[in-house]
Amino acid sequence: MIRKILLLTVLLLTITSFSQEANFKVPDYKAIEKEIKDQKSPYYYPKLMERFVSNDTLLTTDDYQHLYLGYVFQPKYDAFWKSPDEKKLSEFYAKEKLEVNDYDEIIKLANHSLIDFPFDLRQLNFLTYVYHLKGDEKASDMASLKFHNILNAIFSSGDGKQCETGFHVILVEHEYVMLNVFEVESKSQSLVGNCDYLSFEKGVYKVDGIYFNIEKMLENESKVFK
Repeated sequence: MIRKILLLTVLLLTITSFSQEANFKVPDYKAIEKEIKDQKSPYYYPKLMERFVSNDTLLTTDDYQHLYLGYVFQPKYDAFWKSPDEKKLSEFYAKEKLEVNDYDEIIKLANHSLIDFPFDLRQLNFLTYVYHLKGDEKASDMASLKFHNILNAIFSSGDGKQCETGFHVILVEHEYVMLNVFEVESKSQSLVGNCDYLSFEKGVYKVDGIYFNIEKMLENESKVFK
């Protein structure tokens, strides 16, 4: 069912990603860390997160990039994060068709997951779909806006063509959300420097693979095992 849900976002993401491709900027993590810790900065993290949680529609791509990439400097950041309700939510994902009495339970579980990790793209996309089924278009549009803006922040961080310009992600699952959005299947995954390289079957797509920069995930992983 997840594929059916993700298909709802394909057109918009295709348009926005191609418009962003020529304008990406490789993140400067030192500058991001400095900005989000400066109380006088417009990117001061507690204020940015407060705006995000309160559904501020005026947040820019730069704001979202500081929110998303700046999360790696927050104490709660965990490169191995999994939704606390993953098992229950998976049961709903596996259904061919959702029942009306499923909606409120899904909304409760998905929002609980987002409280734990505000960039849970899978649940934001699920909420977009379920709120739409429930007839709450305002809530659906807000979940969709957050979903797309987070992905646009990722797209603005690179072009994926080589490791030096790989898309920066803070969770491996985000790599596969992006592939699912474009209906692209990877053939293999390998670590190349600070990047995950997802290769495709030769000749099937315009490119042979995509690079995702995971340097902050690797740093977080090394801290865990110290």
